[in-house]
Amino acid sequence: MKYLPLLALLILGCRESPRVDYTAEKSATYSTVAIAGPHPLATQTAEAVLRRGGNAIDAAVAMQLAMAVVYPRAGNIGGGGFLVYRPADGPAIALDYREVAPAAAHRDMYLDSAGNVTEGLSTLGHLAVGVPGTVAGIAAMHERFGSLPWAELVQPAIDLADGGYRLSEAEIERLKRYHDDFAALNEETPFNDSSRVAGTLVQQPDLAATLIRIRDEGAAGFYEGATADLIVAEMESGGGLITREDLRQYAPKWKAPITKEYKEFRLISMPPSSSGGVALSQMAEMIEPFPLSEYGFQSVRSVQVIAEAMRRAYADRAEYLGDADFYPVPVDSLLRDEYLLNRMADFSFDTAGTSAAIAAGNLPMKETFETTHISIVDSLGNAVSITTTLNGNFGSKVMVDGGGFFLNNEMDDFSAKPGVPNMFGLVGKEANAIQPGKRMLSSMTPTIVERNGELFLVLGAPGGSTIITAVLQTFLNVTEYGMDLPAAVAAPRFHHQWLPDEILYESDALSGGVLDSLKTLGYRFREVNSMAVIKAIRVLHDGRLQAAADPRNPDDDVAGY
Repeated sequence: MKYLPLLALLILGCRESPRVDYTAEKSATYSTVAIAGPHPLATQTAEAVLRRGGNAIDAAVAMQLAMAVVYPRAGNIGGGGFLVYRPADGPAIALDYREVAPAAAHRDMYLDSAGNVTEGLSTLGHLAVGVPGTVAGIAAMHERFGSLPWAELVQPAIDLADGGYRLSEAEIERLKRYHDDFAALNEETPFNDSSRVAGTLVQQPDLAATLIRIRDEGAAGFYEGATADLIVAEMESGGGLITREDLRQYAPKWKAPITKEYKEFRLISMPPSSSGGVALSQMAEMIEPFPLSEYGFQSVRSVQVIAEAMRRAYADRAEYLGDADFYPVPVDSLLRDEYLLNRMADFSFDTAGTSAAIAAGNLPMKETFETTHISIVDSLGNAVSITTTLNGNFGSKVMVDGGGFFLNNEMDDFSAKPGVPNMFGLVGKEANAIQPGKRMLSSMTPTIVERNGELFLVLGAPGGSTIITAVLQTFLNVTEYGMDLPAAVAAPRFHHQWLPDEILYESDALSGGVLDSLKTLGYRFREVNSMAVIKAIRVLHDGRLQAAADPRNPDDDVAGY
């Protein structure tokens, strides 16, 4: 019998209920372990693993798979991600399980006959899909650092898919928003019943069957055999590029993290193919000479310093950052102290800078948001910071027929054409051009912070191009402005990414005349509803763990004991 996709099951096989049998907790302090994530059922899954004696990696494995069931717009097995791991008894390490371009991809694949970018081609449908990396990444982290049996960690996700979970109000709203895309891009018409309410029970036999293959066969249960056949059939049905060989060839990569000192703190973050670690480190060092704590939170001077550092880091991102296996990314030069000191040499408090005047720096040599994040600290002090993504909400909006999971639209994170912005308004150049087997540049910024050598913060976020600046501001809110973690996460934010030449700001940010003063100096602004959604854990001075989930997402949740 052919399996029906999850979305059709919502129409044909789900029953209504007036209640959602879980609630999200936004902050709490724990004595032993802490988790922050995007959905209560996912954090509960991780907590149960830790209570059974699993470590932070075990909890992360089970949690990511659970997210594929209960958080389909971003939790994924059809996407990819990044891990930054700081074991209690060894050096930090990073794992890149970002998607890659299929072998048939090419530089100009999204351009029309006139050389212009074809709107929607890299964001919607089968041609937008990169080769998924999530399952291979999860298997790799478990093989190296896991302690509990693999099957035991996969089973909770199978149980959630088979037994069902109830949709929250926030998820219902998202599903309705993308009804037309689902209907246009899938053989069956999902969500044509738009009357579904919070409490609808979702059972996913297709996804359960896929997870059973992963449980029994490991990564091969996804990249080979029946699941691979389903992915390839889906690609062929809609003109996608992924082949069986693309799936067989996929491999995650262990890497050294990006590290940078800021006063008594040490930032540990993700290297390329993420731009997050480099850009975060650049901004932190450009800001460090300025007395932000004296200026005050979101004062005119604080905002100027931070926004100008953002502007310069994003200019460098556009010019120099991409997959280091395909382009000589000049990481050492970009992070050199002298270079970063000179980057702010033309900054003045008297007037706004302009992006037209601030290009990428001259180096001596060259070397939506619907992502999601989890932060975990276990009883031994092992710390996990993981950001994963499908890119847009529900990725390409294509669900693998018979597989029950959405596929990413990560090909949009390449530079379809130099200087043409992607869905997040980010521009790129040769460093991020499309090539077969290449990882597309990301803004994901899973980060761990030490203070005087001891674990201090674990944080990260979804949020597209605003991820990096949200991580920066949360860090500064704690370290410079003295906020406790829940206040630091909830505080209003702003963002500058070089192009377009404007500062985005949340409606409650830049108050008390600050916005008007900055406009007088020449800065341009655009108000947005919200930006990135932080999930963080802080180690308090007495060793307890304070966890904070972002109020910007109603389903964000913390757990622990």
